[in-house]
Amino acid sequence: MRTLPNKNKKLSGTEQVAEFMNNLEHPLKEEITEVRKIILGTNSKITEKIKWNAPSFCVDGHDRITFNLNGKGFFRLIFHCGAKVKDNATNTPLFVDNSEILDWVTNDRAIVKFTNMDDVKAKENDLREVIDKWIRTTI
Repeated sequence: MRTLPNKNKKLSGTEQVAEFMNNLEHPLKEEITEVRKIILGTNSKITEKIKWNAPSFCVDGHDRITFNLNGKGFFRLIFHCGAKVKDNATNTPLFVDNSEILDWVTNDRAIVKFTNMDDVKAKENDLREVIDKWIRTTI
C-alpha cells in the first residue's frame, strides 16, 4: 500500500524557508544563502520562517530580521522589532553600530544592503556582531 503525502500538513518555519529557497529565482541566490547561514550560525536561539514573502528570523517567537529581496542588483536585511509599533520616546538608535554597516531608518529599524559575494564576505564579521547586538537589545 502506497501512502500519499499529507497536503494539509503545516510546514515548520525551517521547512517553509527550505521550500522557499528551493524555488527562489534570484540573481543573488548564492549570496542570500550565505547570509542566511551567517544569521543562523550567529545565535542558537534564532529560528526562521517566511514573512513578507522572504526568509525571516525570530528569537523566542519575536520577528527581528527579515530579508527584502526586491532590489535590482542587491538585497537587504531589515532589522526590526516586529510588526507592532513600540512606544519608544527616544530618537536615537537602539545601540551604537561601530561597524557602520547599518543604515538606520528609525531608532528601532535598520537596513544592511548586499550587492555581491565579496560584499557579503567583507561584512560577515560586522554582520555577526550587529545581529548579536540587535538580539541582545531587542529581546
